[in-house]
Amino acid sequence: MNTQTHEEVTTVENTMPTQVVRKTTTQLDPMIKEEAPQKVFDKKKRIFRANQIIWYILGVVEVLLAFRVVLKAVAANQASGFTSFIYSLTGPFALPFRGILGESITGNSLIEWSSLVAMIVYLVIAGGLVYLLDLVNPISQKDVVAAV
Repeated sequence: MNTQTHEEVTTVENTMPTQVVRKTTTQLDPMIKEEAPQKVFDKKKRIFRANQIIWYILGVVEVLLAFRVVLKAVAANQASGFTSFIYSLTGPFALPFRGILGESITGNSLIEWSSLVAMIVYLVIAGGLVYLLDLVNPISQKDVVAAV
């Protein structure tokens, strides 16, 4: 607690001069204001939930891209429903990285290096987003246990 004391000396002259000392103490507002514990808990819970959502989305994208890599490597039939579904779903995720590295072709199988690069880049982006959220509002191990 931060306090400030002020003394005021007054001379009163009636019949006999006397001094009256009046002390005034005022409490200053703290420089750092703390949020209510429930607000802090709710904010950290939202950040923890955002981290979970980021990792979940990354997991889905990574699994789909892994399916794409495996299906191309085993030369899966593109006319098959599942194969064409995976290729059409993962095409937009792999497209920005197409052409960075060549493709390795052996017989009918194909190693699509651009999909592997995409998997690594998306992992780095998700990790960066989670790290950024942790920098803005750090979450300790105790907070994680309390949020779960």
